[in-house]
This record gives sequence, structure tokens and C-alpha cells, in this order.
Amino acid sequence: MADLERELRELSAWLETPEPPDVTAQVRARLATPARSSRTVGRRRRRWRYAVAALLSALLVATLPPGRAALADAMAGLLRVAGITISTAPDPSPPTAPPSPLPAQRPADLNEARRLVRFPVRVPAALGPPDRVLVADPDGAGGHRVATLLYRGGQIRLDAFDGRLDGVFFKQVGGSGAQWMEIGGRQAVWIAGPHPVSYVDRDGVVREESARLAAATLIWEQGGVTYRLEGELTKDEAVEIASTLR
Repeated sequence: MADLERELRELSAWLETPEPPDVTAQVRARLATPARSSRTVGRRRRRWRYAVAALLSALLVATLPPGRAALADAMAGLLRVAGITISTAPDPSPPTAPPSPLPAQRPADLNEARRLVRFPVRVPAALGPPDRVLVADPDGAGGHRVATLLYRGGQIRLDAFDGRLDGVFFKQVGGSGAQWMEIGGRQAVWIAGPHPVSYVDRDGVVREESARLAAATLIWEQGGVTYRLEGELTKDEAVEIASTLR
């Protein structure tokens, strides 16, 4: 909210105008000529107002960070990014109970996981083959909703799911904890510190029993699939890993 207000204030500089010139002579000449009809004058004024409004709208969209113009929920403290909802409440409440796994979560090898989900499961070359693979939340036809790749004894986690889904994870970050950025020209979000994360079931209900404290996380979408890379990583390390996804 503070960022948006600052950007709007900066945009106001475009509206500054010079001091008006002395137009006395032009006004006297105009009074000496026949007046145009009020209808003609009204049409011209309306066209001028429409042009100014269109110009201001274009300038506003151009000055906002990538994707901000499409995220009206940011005004209410919510960001929605490819199936992940981020609440920017000032004081997120940390989970108090031990987290439960995602619905019907079970282990699988990488080839099996690729058969059980309806989206490509890609592996970052920077990390290599995962230590473990998990799939979770199957539908009635056996298509699982989430695939998880675990590395370094579970210290690094890469969740993948169909980015066109309405909601899969719900995150809470304090203040300006969500930072917009780009990965290979694609919009991404970086959350630098620990934050609560919960699973959103197929009915759109946030499952409190799945709430846990997540580590720093990078979120991005690639080829219609949303990725959530979590672990004790710096932003540069996370971006490097994400850029090697194959």
C-alpha cells in the first residue's frame, strides 16, 4: 500500500504545468468573432477530458511494478500469484500446532510422480535429482494436485502445481515482506524471511491443520506450472536454482 501511494505521488509530477501565459489579446479577438454553439464546445471539452484520462491511465500502468496493475486485491492487503494467495497483514500469527502433511500425501519416485500429476514435473539442474518425491491431494480420477521435490535432507523444498488453479497455498507475510521481481522475463515473488503457510483445499478452505512456518521462498510460474522454492537460501541462490529448471 505504501509503495502504491508513493508511486501515485511520483506520477503527479507528470501533471505539473507552467504558469499560464497572458492571453488578453486572444480573448479580445475571440469576443469579436461569432460564438460557436455550446454543443460544439461541449463535444470538444469531452474529447479533451477523455484523452487526458486515457493518458493518465497509461502512465499509471507503465509506472507500476510488473503485475501490480492486475492485482487489485493488493489494496486490501492480499496478493494472488498463480494459485498462491499472500496476505500482507502487519502481524502474521505463527502456527502453534504441529503441521499435518498435505491431504493424502505419499512418497513416489520421480517417474511415478510425473504419471500421477497433470502437469510437467521439472527438475532444477542446479540441484540435480531430488532426495525424495511426494505427491498429494488426488482427485476422483487419481490425478494428484501437488508434486514436491525434497533436497538436502528436506532443507530445500520445491512444490509444483497447476498454476491455473484458483488456490493451493495461503501465505502470511508482514508488511512489505513480498518483493516483486522477474526470472527470465517472468513475474516472480520473493519472500525473504520465515512466514506461515497453509494449504488451501479443493473447496477453497484454508486448512489450519496444515499450517507451518515456511523458510524464505521464491514463487514463479513457468509453462503454466507454479513453483514454490523454499529453504535456507538467499535470493540470488534461489533465482539461480529457478533459472536451471528443466
